[in-house]
Amino acid sequence: MRRIGTSDRVRALGAMSGTSLDGVDAAVIETDGETVFGFGETAYRAYTDAERAVLRAALGRWEGPEVEAAAEVVETAHAEILSRFENIDLVGFHGQTLAHDPRGRGTHQAGSGAILAEALGLPVVWDFRSTDVRFGGEGAPLAPFYHFALAKFAGATGPVAFLNLGGVGNLTLVDPGFARPEAEGALLAFDTGPANAPVNDLMQARRGLALDEGGALAAQGEVADAVVEDFLRHPHFYRMAPKSLDRDAFADLSAAVAELSDADAAATLTACAAASVAAGMEQCPVPPERLLVTGGGRHNPVLMAMIAAGCDCPTEPVEAAGLDGDMLEAQAFGFLAVRVARGLPTSCPGTTGVRAAVGGGTLSRPGELAVALG
Repeated sequence: MRRIGTSDRVRALGAMSGTSLDGVDAAVIETDGETVFGFGETAYRAYTDAERAVLRAALGRWEGPEVEAAAEVVETAHAEILSRFENIDLVGFHGQTLAHDPRGRGTHQAGSGAILAEALGLPVVWDFRSTDVRFGGEGAPLAPFYHFALAKFAGATGPVAFLNLGGVGNLTLVDPGFARPEAEGALLAFDTGPANAPVNDLMQARRGLALDEGGALAAQGEVADAVVEDFLRHPHFYRMAPKSLDRDAFADLSAAVAELSDADAAATLTACAAASVAAGMEQCPVPPERLLVTGGGRHNPVLMAMIAAGCDCPTEPVEAAGLDGDMLEAQAFGFLAVRVARGLPTSCPGTTGVRAAVGGGTLSRPGELAVALG
């Protein structure tokens, strides 16, 4: 197992299990933690309905048997998918966010990187968010340092924005004219609001489906404008960036659409997600030249059309820049793992509101857990 030097080109394997609770993305990235040299293999492992139910039961919890069961699901699923890859130097393991309360109890991702290191026989970087929170940051979003590298990789010369539409939406404004992501003015990042989570929850509750595939149901409905207007009165939209959200910060949305038909509810929740993006774009100090959209939400043409209608710049899937929107978040944690191994910062005041640029993450090596238990 080789040590990672300051200028090594590393084959890092990143994994992401997002708040949409759909499954685990895994992707290889070749990087030194600063420059993206290329991309490798990818894989996806869906959660079963039973596994998803275990994870849902643990949402919002910090401890207890439900949390222990969720951690076992996360560790088992990750070990299964990550063991398929070969010639890997380092693994970046995000885990499954169950609760996020940066101004209170902190942030909680289920799954042990130490257990995963033993299972894979590889060094694993995990617990990426806790250090940022300890130093006054929101702990999220964490992909912006990777977005900065991608803007350089894609040859951007002017400001560009990345929008991730997972369970929660987050926006990163990148100025690629800076040399390093932690430089003041290089990055501004924050959670925009709920994205796929409310619609996914609606589909699960009313139709037993994981999502509104292709926005088909929302396309049949009418938006309840009064619900959207009330949604935009939430205190989150009056806070200045950086700022972050828990998956269930807008849990009352389900009650707001309870009396609507399935189609109208789906259309209204989709419109809420788009409206939160438009509100977020208003906080950008300079207008981006383009908005590149990643995450599962970009596959929803209804949501994408609503977002485009509320933006003053071209709105495109990240594939328009030669990137993989299904695997970008997984790649991000492979990239961040290399930065942690090299002692480089992974967040800064412009991305999470942390007091100064900090590096987060714990590096676990095979054998360490056995020694600790011994």
